[in-house]
Amino acid sequence: MSWAEDIDDISVEYEEDGVLVVKQEAKEVIARGTWPVLAFVYREWNATANDYGPPKFTLRKFRKQAGTYRMESKLNIGSPVQARAISEVLKRWTDEMGVTEEPEVTKASKPRQKKA
Repeated sequence: MSWAEDIDDISVEYEEDGVLVVKQEAKEVIARGTWPVLAFVYREWNATANDYGPPKFTLRKFRKQAGTYRMESKLNIGSPVQARAISEVLKRWTDEMGVTEEPEVTKASKPRQKKA
């Protein structure tokens, strides 16, 4: 992954030998600022099946330093079932804490379009 100067240019897509081996399907900016957090849905290329595998998820935290965003940490979630379980636990905990404020997702992005 190369370093991006703009948060909207951050992607998890990865190409190797002309094959898009990680295809980004969705992106949400959860938090902006010096330490932004982004959530992605992606699929990995399966050469044996000659197709992309099931959806996976990743949460990534970046740090803006010297004008570029660099990934500092990530959590990969391997299946929709695991993603749902994590979501339900976090919702239960925040409900138990009495959190009533709705989150403001700062920017939803469509799948990344290749620049011409």
